[in-house]
Amino acid sequence: MCGIIGCVTRDRDTVPILLEGLRRVEYRGYDSAGIAVVDGDGLDIRKAEGKIDRLQALIDERPISGPTGIAHTRWATHGEPSEQNAHPHLDGSGRIALVHNGIVENYRSIRRTLEAKGHVFTSETDTEVLAHLIQEHYEGNLEAAVRAALAGVQGAYGIAVICADEPEKLVGARNGSPLVVGIGKDANYVASDVAALVRHTRDVVYLDDLEMVVATPDGFSTTTLENELITKNVEKVTWNIDMIEKNGFPHFMLKEIFEQERTVMDAVRGRLISAAGDAILGGLREHRRAFQKSERIIILACGTSWHAGLIGEYMLEDLARVSVEVEYASEFRYRNPVINPGDIAIVISQSGETIDTLAAMAEAQRRGAVALGIVNVVGSTIARQSDGGVYTHAGLEIGVASTKAFTSQLMVLAAVALMLGRSHDISVTRGRQIVRAMEAIPGQIAEILGRHESIREIASRYAKDTNFLYLGRGYNFPVALEGALKLKEISYIHAEGYPAAEMKHGPIALIDERMPVVVIAPQDAFYEKILSNMQEVKARGGRIIAITSEGDDQVEKMADDVIEIPRTLPHLTPILSVVPLQLLAYHIAVKRGCHVDQPRNLAKSVTVE
Repeated sequence: MCGIIGCVTRDRDTVPILLEGLRRVEYRGYDSAGIAVVDGDGLDIRKAEGKIDRLQALIDERPISGPTGIAHTRWATHGEPSEQNAHPHLDGSGRIALVHNGIVENYRSIRRTLEAKGHVFTSETDTEVLAHLIQEHYEGNLEAAVRAALAGVQGAYGIAVICADEPEKLVGARNGSPLVVGIGKDANYVASDVAALVRHTRDVVYLDDLEMVVATPDGFSTTTLENELITKNVEKVTWNIDMIEKNGFPHFMLKEIFEQERTVMDAVRGRLISAAGDAILGGLREHRRAFQKSERIIILACGTSWHAGLIGEYMLEDLARVSVEVEYASEFRYRNPVINPGDIAIVISQSGETIDTLAAMAEAQRRGAVALGIVNVVGSTIARQSDGGVYTHAGLEIGVASTKAFTSQLMVLAAVALMLGRSHDISVTRGRQIVRAMEAIPGQIAEILGRHESIREIASRYAKDTNFLYLGRGYNFPVALEGALKLKEISYIHAEGYPAAEMKHGPIALIDERMPVVVIAPQDAFYEKILSNMQEVKARGGRIIAITSEGDDQVEKMADDVIEIPRTLPHLTPILSVVPLQLLAYHIAVKRGCHVDQPRNLAKSVTVE
């Protein structure tokens, strides 16, 4: 993986389109880039390790042009980042070029078979075998060769293929890795991400697994990999190009942190009913009875979304009085999970394309659970393949380290908990109190963002430290995990999150004056306990950064630095307490000179296992 764009036009030069498309998906994270075009009677290819600027410089030095082409940004899986391993990959004849997201699980056996037939490979990648396998089946019809080749492939793929012998044809196929078709005038496109296409078209078709597209300048057709013709709905992209610009911010991550004042309310806009103290979620309406009958909810997610799921567990058990389990999606299908009749699986993913989460959802459905998605990306695979769900409406998130998507997930989970709680035993009066508190969250986030400069000053005092400990209790234990993850992701500082009470069961051995400890200590039911934990840290020379409620003078006496947050209901506190942690991580990373929006080794949408 990571980013794919392909274009077939009547007579335009596709190179500027492809390069611009690559830049639009640059946020996904990558380590090399490449482009191939049909040029006259052959293929012309340029590849470079590193950023797209290096590829651009190479093309400026040795120009290429052509009306049909494919391009790719690679996040290394098989083989180190290098020009040799960068996509596109050619077949043995140099007539077929291919770009690929995903992993070919049986590439070794395919490669051995092809080598026995005389094929010579030049890279360490699994992808190169696909190009050679297509060559092996090519008899003048590219889509037939792709179809035959993929019949022997195990694993996940989103591919785009061109052939010098069929210069006005672009073939794409997917299984487990997203691919979208863009419909233009005298030009058609394929891409792994709509962002690559929005400058040229807003009409798109989303391929499902085991589907293929054949695009020409005049149109496109979609089939299954069994060659059954299928009709796909053309959908309209509703967001605009401004959403993938920085709008004056130095980084997308900071822009997205500041957008949370708006996005948290967008997540529940039109879904909160003030008078009734209730929430109405259209995508869950037909499943409300299933929720009422269910004795267990399983939350499946990875990374930041898993942290949101942990908070959702607390919310749902607290407000709806239903048993909840939170599972790493990446582990769920590799054991023998117990799914009972009536179980509901809530699947959380920012992209809606996370391959581990998709696989876990499919396993839960196979075993009889109702699968409901909480996703951000409209038209994503989880959105299409789940039994229902809720969009978070956070808008396109460019920064690899998730911020606004996380808080939007928490707002949606709070709305789900309110809806189920009202069906259980939450009174109208309490429901109205919760709705008022949720409606106040945007203004409270604005208050925290108003302390941006003071948080930057705090960050500057800790930017040279190399280890951090994050502590929280109750609802704020998962916030400690999320705060530590943000610091790890973008500053490359080792950080760990723990339940505060667990500190003395091991981590306390690490605490000294070189170990900053971030403590999330709002005035809630755990307040006195966490004060004791802070005293334990201070007794061992630790430095404390505390996130606490406004006006708290006890924490201020113990902490070296204090960041205040407004008061709210306990289950909504994580939506506020995480914001200063996002800013703290951001400013530490900037101070250390890190690439905040594209941290090393990370990709935005993880579409390989």
